[in-house]
Amino acid sequence: MRKYFEFDKFGTSYKTETIAGLTTFLAMAYILIVNPLMLSLASVGDYPDALRMDQGAVFTATALSSAIACLVMGLYAKYPIALAPGMGLNAFFAYSVVLGMGIPWQTALAGVMVSGVIFVFLSLFGVRERIINAIPAELKYAVGAGIGLFITFIGLQNAGLIVGDEAVLVSLGDLTNGNTLLAVFGLFITVIMMIRGLKGGIFFGIVVTTVVGMLFGLIDRPDQIIGEVPSMAPTFGVAFSHLGDVFTIQMLVVILTFLFVDFFDTAGTLVAVANQGGFMEGNKLPRANKALLADSTSTVYGAIFGTSTTTSYIESSAGIAAGGRTGFASVVTAGLFLLSLMFFPLLSVITEAVTAPALIIVGVLMVSALGKIDWLKLEIAVPAFLTIIAMPLTYSIATGIAVGFIFYPITMIMKGRGKEIHPIMYALFVIFILYFIFLLE
Repeated sequence: MRKYFEFDKFGTSYKTETIAGLTTFLAMAYILIVNPLMLSLASVGDYPDALRMDQGAVFTATALSSAIACLVMGLYAKYPIALAPGMGLNAFFAYSVVLGMGIPWQTALAGVMVSGVIFVFLSLFGVRERIINAIPAELKYAVGAGIGLFITFIGLQNAGLIVGDEAVLVSLGDLTNGNTLLAVFGLFITVIMMIRGLKGGIFFGIVVTTVVGMLFGLIDRPDQIIGEVPSMAPTFGVAFSHLGDVFTIQMLVVILTFLFVDFFDTAGTLVAVANQGGFMEGNKLPRANKALLADSTSTVYGAIFGTSTTTSYIESSAGIAAGGRTGFASVVTAGLFLLSLMFFPLLSVITEAVTAPALIIVGVLMVSALGKIDWLKLEIAVPAFLTIIAMPLTYSIATGIAVGFIFYPITMIMKGRGKEIHPIMYALFVIFILYFIFLLE
């Protein structure tokens, strides 16, 4: 095992890699709680139960797809990079596709699976570089920042800090409400933990907030801690039976959005983590295709299990900071995800007030991309800003991407920089124009 993972080459050990794997797991374990609640639209009170995803099935799908993906990344690509259903993509799945567009979650899962299959082929045939180079960096950063704002907006709503208002659309919520105060407490605790550099600050913030909620009678106590693993029967394989429903312009945009966000999230995460761990060789990532293949295949079987897009997690940097340098750390993380399957009863006590701080903090981390956009060039700033602001204001990640990608060729051409636009961007311009025409019909 030491020889396979090249412990001597990287100057590491079983103890160091195990601690790194545990650290990464704690940093991203919140997804086990947040993902089932988000995909089941638990915070939407007036939504028919028959149209919701089963929380237990999603929990199992989340843990199992994460475990397998981490195992593949660790054993095949040999990187200490962990994977799980991605934040932002699950928000797009639940709030934009299912709730906003009215697309059944079964069809949405089929769309996720198709996007994963496309990603697999792009990874196998090395098309990644061409597509990455076709889309300007500023728009990539804008998409990430826009998703961050969207997730934060959802978190503020779930916390009761932002509520609907007939006169001004939104306003400040009731600060005397117990659940809202609990969410505010959770936000303060989580921020303090993160600032102090506590590994797994988001996860521990959820734990502390839950305990406080129980003490004050805002959250019910669980009947048990360890229980049976929930069945995936309600979600397993349903994507196959709804493949025929994805051949519409609306679903084409959905699939492209899943693919786009996953594609560049993965690329950005791999580069960031590789730089931190010192894995880059001559500005290139060794075994890049293996890492991308591990990521893309995880989306496919994740959708088959019953969860939104599974992707590489930037929280892997926590494990690397703890000394992780080989795929053995990812194997450890995989084992912990499998172990977590027995703790589903704890999920039953988690409320949106408890998970809201996690959404807000993840949003804060994602908007850091704003600093990489050249705001002094209007031909860049306008489409980037419209991409970012349209996501929370229209409650749709797809709409934000569409608006930005439509304006980008226009502003660039008006500036006399039309020759810098890649043909793929013109193709996307036409696709998104058709997207809005379809919406108006």
